Amino acid sequence: MSSVRLRADCISHAYKSLSVLDDISLTAEAGEVLVLVGPSGCGKSTLLGILGGLLAPTSGTVRMDGEARSDCLNPLTYVFQDFSLLPWRSVAGNVSLALEGTRLDTASRHARIAEVLGLTGLTEFRDALPKQLSGGMRQRVGIARALAVRPAVLLMDEPLSALDGQTRDLLLDEFAGLIARSGVTAIYVTHNLSEAVRVGHQVAVLSRRPGRLREIIRIDRPILERRPSDPDLVSLEAMLWRLIREDAATADREMKRA
Repeated sequence: MSSVRLRADCISHAYKSLSVLDDISLTAEAGEVLVLVGPSGCGKSTLLGILGGLLAPTSGTVRMDGEARSDCLNPLTYVFQDFSLLPWRSVAGNVSLALEGTRLDTASRHARIAEVLGLTGLTEFRDALPKQLSGGMRQRVGIARALAVRPAVLLMDEPLSALDGQTRDLLLDEFAGLIARSGVTAIYVTHNLSEAVRVGHQVAVLSRRPGRLREIIRIDRPILERRPSDPDLVSLEAMLWRLIREDAATADREMKRA
């Protein structure tokens, strides 16, 4: 399990005169999943970019506490909505891309590829090309590639949103288990509240723009013991919707007027 936590203190951000985030402080605890939810345009992806070092905040700081494991090749690693696979490379070749140019020798690289393909259920598809895979399997390849570098913190920007509803629901069970077994510290952006309560140890609720932290909800039950129909998860999902419903409706009206 990861011993690294990521802490944001008083993060604010603006694009010229447009304020996007306002005074956000939160912590992704070591080995846990912090989920960011909120209405469209509230700055979830911007905050993720700041936490991952892709974007410098207008004010505030981000700090990583703890040490990455010795076999970590990239402390902060992203999984995006788009699968971003090279179409001419096999499954194993796409995973290998993250390991090329690192300190690993050939044998160690092959061992890591085999390990993450096994973890994501892709071993028998190692020689397949992306065009031969379903959307859900292509996203598994993206996740396997991210895990291959053994990151200290995994940052995920709506990783299941590009999938159709049925595929997303089927993959969510596997995805929740995969995150739990990897033990990585993770930050997960989603607009899907069912996903939030299935994979999150903490769910941070942002207001509409400029995004402010409305509430952080703690879910202490182990991820592997959660089921979509569990009454406590259904209740938590309803609570989250009550927190963001008015902001979501206002944001939707603003987008239609734009």
